[in-house]
Amino acid sequence: MAYSYDTENIFAKILRGEIPNDTVLETEHCLAFRDIAPQTPDHILVIPRGAYVNFDHFVTEASDAEILDFNRTVARVCKEAGVSPDTGNGYRVITNAGPDSMQEVPHLHFHILAGRNMGALLVKPA
Repeated sequence: MAYSYDTENIFAKILRGEIPNDTVLETEHCLAFRDIAPQTPDHILVIPRGAYVNFDHFVTEASDAEILDFNRTVARVCKEAGVSPDTGNGYRVITNAGPDSMQEVPHLHFHILAGRNMGALLVKPA
C-alpha cells in the first residue's frame, strides 16, 4: 500500500518548529510533548520525526533504529513522568489509524494517558 503523507499536518509543523510545543523529551528519532487538550492529568504525545502516516506505515517502512528509538522513548516518557507501573499507577497508550478509528492527524502518534482511572477501554455489547 502506498501511504500519502501530508507535509502540512500539525505534527509536521511542530517538527519543523513552526508551531511551539511543550516538549517532554527529544531523541534522534522522536519528539514527546504534552497534548494541548489533555484528556487526563498526564497526556503526552510521542511522534516519530519521520514522515509516517500511521503505525502500519511506520513498522513497514521505518528503519530498525527508528522503531527501537520510538518504543524506548514511549517507555522512557512513562518512567520519567512517574506513570509506569513501577513508579506510578499505570498508563494507557492509544494510537489511531484510518477513518474508522477517527484518526485526526495523519502522522503516527501515540497518546500516553495517565493520572486517573480511565475505566474499561471497550465495553462488550449486550
